[in-house]
Amino acid sequence: MNQYEEKLQNFIANKGICAKQLFLEKTCPSVQEAADAVGASPDDLVKNICMIDSENNLIVAIVKGEDRVSATRIGKVLNIATPRIASEDEVLNLSGFPCGGVPSFGFTATFLIDPKVLDKDMIYTGGGSPYSLVWLSSQDLLKANNGLVARIRK
Repeated sequence: MNQYEEKLQNFIANKGICAKQLFLEKTCPSVQEAADAVGASPDDLVKNICMIDSENNLIVAIVKGEDRVSATRIGKVLNIATPRIASEDEVLNLSGFPCGGVPSFGFTATFLIDPKVLDKDMIYTGGGSPYSLVWLSSQDLLKANNGLVARIRK
């Protein structure tokens, strides 16, 4: 377990989140590869798209693995200018987690959850590093990040 996975594991334990952290033998850069690694369907995975607003605040858009995020919709939901995708350095500096492993909770950000995410009882999300995932209920994800539910997919 690396420092990022351990940080997330401590957050889960300290907040009493009912979740299971899974450790993988290799990175899974695609939703399909991640699903295959845990014996799930791509429909069971969510991805966390990190964006930056005009004041350099972190926004995390959480959508189903097969969906794409609409920056325009995010801007409208938050009543701000359209945010931009965060760079790898910004993701690490603002979330405390590396790209490819950013979880759906565990750090300070504005979390937006597409309603389709809540259609699934159980989901997989980033586990703190590109070598891990977290399995939890969509309702526990919502409680863990106190996110705003809004249509943000294209």
